Amino acid sequence: MNKRLVLTACFLTVFVAYAINYGYGILLPPMLVSLDITKTDAGVINSAFFIAYTLASPLCGFISDRYGSRWLLSLFVMAMGIGAFLMSQVSSILPAVLFFALAGIGSAARWAPVMALAQKWTSYENRGKTLSFIDIGSALSIIVMGALIPVIIREYDWRAGWMILGAMGIVMGVFNFLVVKNPPDILQVKLPDNSTRGKNSPIPLAALLGSGKFWLFGLAYLFIGFSYPVPFTFLTTYAVQELSLPFTIAASLSTIIGIGGIISKITIGPLSDKTGRLKMILLCSLLMSLGILGLAYGKIITPFISAFIFSLGYGAIWAMYAAAASDYFTRESSGTIIGLWTLFWGAGAITSPTIYGWLADATGTLKWSFGLGAAALLVSIVLLLPLWRKGRG
Repeated sequence: MNKRLVLTACFLTVFVAYAINYGYGILLPPMLVSLDITKTDAGVINSAFFIAYTLASPLCGFISDRYGSRWLLSLFVMAMGIGAFLMSQVSSILPAVLFFALAGIGSAARWAPVMALAQKWTSYENRGKTLSFIDIGSALSIIVMGALIPVIIREYDWRAGWMILGAMGIVMGVFNFLVVKNPPDILQVKLPDNSTRGKNSPIPLAALLGSGKFWLFGLAYLFIGFSYPVPFTFLTTYAVQELSLPFTIAASLSTIIGIGGIISKITIGPLSDKTGRLKMILLCSLLMSLGILGLAYGKIITPFISAFIFSLGYGAIWAMYAAAASDYFTRESSGTIIGLWTLFWGAGAITSPTIYGWLADATGTLKWSFGLGAAALLVSIVLLLPLWRKGRG
């Protein structure tokens, strides 16, 4: 029973955290008008979220490995909800930057600690399936927000959307405090052949930083972090302003991404338990790149098909990296490793929204921003090819 409650808390934490993260892009078109800000300004606000998220993530991963997850997943998630709620009160860019940064600090608990906790409750044979199930929460949040936010804006306004998102975060923090527990020490885990340490041996930081595998995964993660903010920050705005779609239809592109993401998680995740994580990481990166290119430059493929192709890669890739932390290193160090990789991811995610917004303002179109995001994904593939050639995938 404890295991089911803990994994449910992990699932719901991911759902709420990504609803707040993705909600920004869906709420952005009316915010641009109401606050009278540019796309560059919008990118700066989103970058503030990623800066705070990135700086707090390694600390969260370390705390979860050393001291457990209950207080971490309670206080940080509540802070995330408070930051989101305060977004409903902004009237200019500065408070928006500060409040969304607070949401970013709280959101640091949504990934490394959650995935590390879930792995500690799960055997190796079911790790890909379990992590993919939990990660379905991120895709489901896109579907719900893509359907819910247009209704909220139609009936009320974008500020009501932030109020609802903030309330969800605060309630989730209380729920985590009530149900989250650390796993029993007797939980037995079978490690894969390519694991480098014993099951009860966390890897020293110096050994991690001296590992070529660690750096290749980290740098590839950086370019994935650079690429993914472009659709999630600007897709709805792009569809409204450049494709001339009604706001409700434009927001439904996010729903398509959510549906495809769930399909990806329930297929690619379990499949990776048999084929290897690296092969699936490369496949996911390629699908994401093709989807983003289709959104920007496709002449025959519609935006909805391109969004679906993107989602098939996007849906599973995060759980694949989380599982790779245990597969290529150790389960006991997974929180620390995912947290450190998040520094790489953050280096890309911090800079890219502002770059994409500036590029759109400078060129008068978001097409070049989408193209740059697709190119970054191809770089991530090239970085991991040496490991694949060694038969490590």
